[in-house]
Amino acid sequence: MPKIAVLMGSKSDMCVVKPAVSVIKSFGVEAEVRVISAHRTPEEARDFSLNAKANGVEVIICAAGKAAHLGGVIAASTTLPVIGLPVKTDMMGGLDSLLSIVQMPSGIPVATVGVNAGENAGLLALQILGIKYPEIAAKLADYKLKMKDKINSDDAAIQAEIEEILA
Repeated sequence: MPKIAVLMGSKSDMCVVKPAVSVIKSFGVEAEVRVISAHRTPEEARDFSLNAKANGVEVIICAAGKAAHLGGVIAASTTLPVIGLPVKTDMMGGLDSLLSIVQMPSGIPVATVGVNAGENAGLLALQILGIKYPEIAAKLADYKLKMKDKINSDDAAIQAEIEEILA
């Protein structure tokens, strides 16, 4: 069974991580969820990164705020894809986190989603797995079809409402 690791820099990031874990599990994929700090537990971060592949992890999501170094620290010691999930902060509304994650040095790529965009982080991880696992790719196609159907239904409802107003 494929596995995605979802790491957060502190327990307070769980509200941002929860949508990622929910969408991952809704696709039948295992999610290993951990609190690992790039600054307060650097040895654990390095150990996790070095052993992730051997432990069955195929993609890693790292949620962090402020300096937001977790994704870069993890990416430095693995060849697995790493997705940064910037967490909104009081100081700059998450811009600080976003900039910290997207400005990785050459050779240490970290894909990045929007601030507090846990669901998108989970979906991006699933799309990466979908390259290898056709059943995940099929579920993603169905997921997108359901989104399309909802928008088309919403559009039809609005069109009917507008017609009623103009009648």
